[in-house]
Amino acid sequence: MLISRQGGERAGRLPCHFSMKSSRPKFLIFSQVFVPDPASVGQHVADVAFELARRGHNVRVYTSRRGYDDPTAVYPKREMMNGVDVRRLPLASFGKKSILTRIIGTASFALQALVRGLFMPDLKAILFSTSPPMIGVVATIIRTFRRVPTAYWAMDLNPDQLIALGKIEPTSARARLLESLNRMILHNTNLIVALDRFMADRLRARGNGQLSRKIAIIPPWPHETAIENVPHETNPFRAKHNLTGKFVIMYSGNHSPSNPLDTLLEAAKELQHRDDIRFLFVGGGIGKKAVEQFIHDNNLANCIALPYQPMSELRYSLSAADVHVVSLGGDMVGIIHPCKVYGAMAVSRPILFFGPRPSHVADLLDRHDFGVHVSHGDTAAAVRAIEAVAATPRSRLDQMGATAQHVLRQRLSQDLLCGEFCDRVELTLHAK
Repeated sequence: MLISRQGGERAGRLPCHFSMKSSRPKFLIFSQVFVPDPASVGQHVADVAFELARRGHNVRVYTSRRGYDDPTAVYPKREMMNGVDVRRLPLASFGKKSILTRIIGTASFALQALVRGLFMPDLKAILFSTSPPMIGVVATIIRTFRRVPTAYWAMDLNPDQLIALGKIEPTSARARLLESLNRMILHNTNLIVALDRFMADRLRARGNGQLSRKIAIIPPWPHETAIENVPHETNPFRAKHNLTGKFVIMYSGNHSPSNPLDTLLEAAKELQHRDDIRFLFVGGGIGKKAVEQFIHDNNLANCIALPYQPMSELRYSLSAADVHVVSLGGDMVGIIHPCKVYGAMAVSRPILFFGPRPSHVADLLDRHDFGVHVSHGDTAAAVRAIEAVAATPRSRLDQMGATAQHVLRQRLSQDLLCGEFCDRVELTLHAK
């Protein structure tokens, strides 16, 4: 279980004991995913919820009772977690196997959230993100009737992502509707948190100069309370998956068309003869099956595909890598944010970045010497980069990893960024 460390010592998960109903004004958070689900957005929302509760706010979270990536996972209907009242809604997630199931789960969650928000007594404020998509419409309706401030955490942008992936045409009725809803949400919220400067630029462009004062740029942070650098020789994950003596290239996180892995897979195919190199693909998402199919079709014995690892095992899985892969689609700059880079930095690992320049990760690598950049589609360059990094002395890799961790601790730590996020939210409440 992740606990924010703002203000000092770590805390464990609190027992599920409920007191009498509190009449204190409630800070309401909508998020279709929440801990213990392993999806990153739920972990970050939990960090903020726990920190707001630690600061004395009466926080209630509405989330889904079933797993985001794995709908067979069922969580308690209601529990207290580190001072946060977590209430999980039924029929609010059916997994990500098809567009239809995602639409039904999103609609069900939104309807239930709307009813609860409209009739919740002592409502003080609302925080929402982009999970589920367009939950901001619900928050805006509640804001209109209840006259409470809202804060919008922009984890990704749509219809931008759908258009960039070729799912919809930019001039289609669906795109125009989504864009109109987006502008309504942005103009009717009190705080907008963008994840990087590129995303902030896209958001500002929607406001004709009227949104700049609302926008704060705060990157997502690594879950440092669950991550530490575990030496290879004592790492049970490496032993379990027969990685002893192997140089491990790892991609860990959401497998998505927005984070293409085609070039990495082609490089793995070209490097089948290197028995000393292993490629690990850890996580889930709509692109996971394509990765598994490629590995199967090409009989790649040098590749291992694994599901999301429990948070309790994350320190071991991330530390098992010698180099971490971060991928960002060429058209995805400012639309999504490659937050998996922070987990790699937290375990002091160099980065192999597949993506465009300029971009957030390219900025980091240009300013600090802890990674290598490869363009999508350039398999030959990917092979050269992988062979070069595998031949790099361990002392040099350790130095690059130490640089990554130093940058994270100085500028991108959980304490710093989660604290800044909650500070901005509280300022918004006081201004209202």
